[in-house]
Amino acid sequence: MSLLQWQNNGWLRPHVTDKNEIANLLAIVDRDMEDAAADGISDDWKFGIAYNAALKLATIMLYAAGFKPEKNLAHYRTLLALEFTIGVHRKDDAAYLDACRVKRNIVEYDNIGGASHAEAIELLDFVKELKEEVLEILAEKYPVLLS
Repeated sequence: MSLLQWQNNGWLRPHVTDKNEIANLLAIVDRDMEDAAADGISDDWKFGIAYNAALKLATIMLYAAGFKPEKNLAHYRTLLALEFTIGVHRKDDAAYLDACRVKRNIVEYDNIGGASHAEAIELLDFVKELKEEVLEILAEKYPVLLS
């Protein structure tokens, strides 16, 4: 499977990004990382905010590769695309983030107390590491997208 096959399946559409769009998404990542680390908010909310930062990093990589997800299952496909946009070494991480997506939906829409402090911190630490790799790839493969 490849991103082109995903496009042929109707899961993705072409997308042309630019350094302004990427800069805005990176600013959201930075804001969310700071907010998720803040005191005084619930672990559920910390988890949800950290998840949003991870999703934005995956979105950046999908946009850089020239694609945007179709509306149906957009988060799911954006996360699973990490295998193609970063590399096969991120396949398990995509599965981890998809599990985080499910948990985030539960704590946002259905039940409180579903995310522990340890899970929120684990996800935030993951986001920090993923951001480093995303920035390295952008600098190496897509330098025109960096301000």
